[in-house]
Amino acid sequence: MLGLRRAAASARHATRAFATLDPAAINKVAVVGSGQMGTGIAIVAAKHANCQVIVLDVKKEQLAKSRDFASSWASKEVGKGRMTEGDKSELLDKLRFTTIEEAPAHLRDVNFAIEAVSESLDVKRSVFTLLDQHTKPEAVLASNTSSISITKIAACTNRPEQVIGMHFMNPVPVMPLVEVIRGLATSQHTLDATLLLAKRMGKETASAVDRPGFIANRVLMPYINEAVFALQEGIATAEDIDKIMKLGTNVPMGPLTLADFIGLDTCLSIMKVLHTELGDSKYRPSPLLPSQLH
Repeated sequence: MLGLRRAAASARHATRAFATLDPAAINKVAVVGSGQMGTGIAIVAAKHANCQVIVLDVKKEQLAKSRDFASSWASKEVGKGRMTEGDKSELLDKLRFTTIEEAPAHLRDVNFAIEAVSESLDVKRSVFTLLDQHTKPEAVLASNTSSISITKIAACTNRPEQVIGMHFMNPVPVMPLVEVIRGLATSQHTLDATLLLAKRMGKETASAVDRPGFIANRVLMPYINEAVFALQEGIATAEDIDKIMKLGTNVPMGPLTLADFIGLDTCLSIMKVLHTELGDSKYRPSPLLPSQLH
């Protein structure tokens, strides 16, 4: 009983602390995970939302790739006339790259953190535990998960009311949407702050309930998975499956090309979440999907 009282008191304290944060004053963002998604999120946070951004990863080599990608992306924007050399320098000055090992020293001033690591609940929980320990009590902790329960992720923190889903689309600098997901405990204040930051990033938002796959991948992944089944069964070649769907339904790329673009490992992870959490055989991953990873 005493433990429950302490937990309740801690939650009330965190809520009061968070209420003092002006969402419009969010100026320092942490992005955990420096892959394609994390780097894209960092770029739009720095370029459009005018935030200082710290990008964290376990691997120095990945951080170097992330830094190079940001520089290359900015150079292309300059070449297209969308940015000046001054804009490029300003953007890169707002980005800092460091390892998870050095995270505590860099997270103290962060008031909004976005996790963009692999689609694994255990990995995400380890990240959120770190963020919960080292960011300001009022900081919002967002996950870029595309299928895993926000409520489950939030459960490992002492501030579940400040945890939210912020599912960006790939490539982040190009795609205009962010899918926003509230967990069971997510507060209205957290939602408002997240929507405002997404708007500052130049994004449109749409909301989904905290169910496996949310909307984007609850609809998209079974479509891709069915295309893989069709290939497995020899109904058509990969080229013809993509051609039929691209020219027949006016989508920009076929489902198999899209699967490669997203990453087969990511597709498989999401299908496993849908199959396990929803318990319906229609979400069973095609056996051909994991075989293509080896």
